[in-house]
Amino acid sequence: MALVNDSSVKEFILLGLTQQPELQLPLFFLFLGIYVVSVVGNLGLIVLIVLNPHLHTPMYYFLFNLSFTDLCYSSVITPKMLVSFVKQNVISHAECMTQLFFFCFFVIDECYILTAMAYDRYAAICKPLLYHITMSYQVCHSMTFGIYVMGFAGAMAHIVCMLRLTFCDGNIINHYVCDVLPLLKLSCTSTAINEMVVFIVVGVNVIVPCLTIFISYTLILSNILGIRSAEGRSKAFSTCGSHVIAVSLFFGAAAFMYLKPSSASVEGDKVSTIFYTIVGPMLNPFIYSIRNKDVHIALRKTLKKNMLT
Repeated sequence: MALVNDSSVKEFILLGLTQQPELQLPLFFLFLGIYVVSVVGNLGLIVLIVLNPHLHTPMYYFLFNLSFTDLCYSSVITPKMLVSFVKQNVISHAECMTQLFFFCFFVIDECYILTAMAYDRYAAICKPLLYHITMSYQVCHSMTFGIYVMGFAGAMAHIVCMLRLTFCDGNIINHYVCDVLPLLKLSCTSTAINEMVVFIVVGVNVIVPCLTIFISYTLILSNILGIRSAEGRSKAFSTCGSHVIAVSLFFGAAAFMYLKPSSASVEGDKVSTIFYTIVGPMLNPFIYSIRNKDVHIALRKTLKKNMLT
């Protein structure tokens, strides 16, 4: 199949989050602030993990990848979204397809990184004696390679199918990002294959991770309830709590977006997309840091070292 599109539409207009003039400027500064916090938070967590040897463990290895993914896909989306608040947001067909590819790539990556983190917690709590074997560096690297392969395969599936479509007249995307579903509405050719690919790719990359995470935490909960020490139970719950919050936020919003009835409103789509593309990447560094003693120690050591130098 040739990856060349003969569409007569060479550029699209992204309508953005809202068309109400009185909301444009306040929303611009709101999302600019969110983006700055997201970049600083994720970049800061990446630097802390790299600079502090005691954070070079499987748990923080996957947290490093999560922060990298959040940093990348919020940067793929938010800067272009901010443009729509101050002027007409025109994006070429090639730029739109590129944004779509990286959007799909990083979102799928995040699904599997969160899944790997759940498995890591299962191995640490349920099989502590075998943890260093179960989650060896070789295993972690292999899992990470598989994560990025799944992201690439899912993104390529969407792009290949999208490039076979023709966009004849309509070029106004009622969204702030080049996403699959808004683009399908503009096609003047059959989108049956695309819809089937969306169903398969989204189904696999949401249902499989969700089942894996559910099974992991069911086993974790069963193990925690068997711990006699109240302190031990509290420590185990604390270890898993932040991850559960991040998983609920990401998969809840993603499932609402893609596994909803077709009659759902476009505005509802935009709001749910905001949670897992913009709000989630901002919150994750704080979710994993606020009650994390290892991160606090690493931050104090790094600040102290910089102050002394």
